[in-house]
Amino acid sequence: MARRGNSEGSIYKRKDGRWAAVMDLGWQDGKRIRKTFYSKTRGEVNNRLGKAIEDHKKALPITSERLTTGQFLDTWLADTVKAAVRPRTFQSYAEIVRVHLRPGLGRIPLTMMTPEDVEKLINRKLASGLSPRRVQYIHAVLRRALGVAETRGKVARNIAKLVDAPTVVQAEISPFDPEEARAFIRAIEGERLEALYTLAIATGMRQAEILGLAWTDIDLDAAQLTIRTTLQRIDGEYRFLEPKTARSRRTLALPDMVVDALRAHWGRQIGEMLHAGTEWQESGLVFTAPTGGPLSDRVVRDRFYRILENAGLRRQRFHDLRHSCASLMIAQGVQSREVMEQLGHSTIVMTLNRYAHIFQESQRETAKKMGEILTG
Repeated sequence: MARRGNSEGSIYKRKDGRWAAVMDLGWQDGKRIRKTFYSKTRGEVNNRLGKAIEDHKKALPITSERLTTGQFLDTWLADTVKAAVRPRTFQSYAEIVRVHLRPGLGRIPLTMMTPEDVEKLINRKLASGLSPRRVQYIHAVLRRALGVAETRGKVARNIAKLVDAPTVVQAEISPFDPEEARAFIRAIEGERLEALYTLAIATGMRQAEILGLAWTDIDLDAAQLTIRTTLQRIDGEYRFLEPKTARSRRTLALPDMVVDALRAHWGRQIGEMLHAGTEWQESGLVFTAPTGGPLSDRVVRDRFYRILENAGLRRQRFHDLRHSCASLMIAQGVQSREVMEQLGHSTIVMTLNRYAHIFQESQRETAKKMGEILTG
């Protein structure tokens, strides 16, 4: 056995042919604390022992090599993430770990994972057909997890920061123009969810905000509503959650057409309640299933797509109604801060970045009108 100086460790060859290094960390609670490393060659185990000694001198904790990346990610999810983020975000993180990070990196000891391991994972995911945005999100989750590991001394550095995530080019939004918006309003006339779609395009509310809206949140006489909660489906169950950000909790003025649509919807809901009889599930929600329970977001989207198809309108996502609301406001000369407050964005920068090209078009139109005024 080759020995080093006191408290530096020793190296020896095992009977199975592998090399082992033992590092003496002193005494704790009357017990001798040692750390053992294993490698196929003497050179490898010597390098790992040397790094551990340097970390020990810098007062960095020596993490057990038996802790795999998968084990750490599971602990990170349960002990750190779950209490710190919204349920939908936790569900998303857990899916990334389960589907992508654990199968790709889970068996690698946490302290032995390299930037090359991360880079190979990213390249495999891109080659499998995942979008750059999705792979960027996978990288972001890993980077956040390893940031915690670094802070707590389980790894010497966050290697995910050494690997570039895929570049994502944000798709330019293509909202309804005024003519298309009016065609959409005509197309939803008489629909069971006419008030829901009217509310979406006229106020820019998020789908979860609309589905979580209760009648007690609406004052039809004052023509306003207050967004206090959202309704989201998580792990197959509907949950009432806080709005997305502090600014998402807001009060909105309602156009007359929205007030009229909501009054008509109230009458229709009363009729459905009488028809359902004892099967009616009172929820207090504005938009419900025919028997009173929460309305499925899938039902909303599927019906939306059929309406567009039947009306001969181009395919849009339901969320694009929110973009249409913003673009129509900007086209009418509404200031960016008012658009931000209407949509519930957390910062004005988010509003300006998201609708930059629309603001530019509006500014060009303003400049044109100014020229016409000055030149007669």
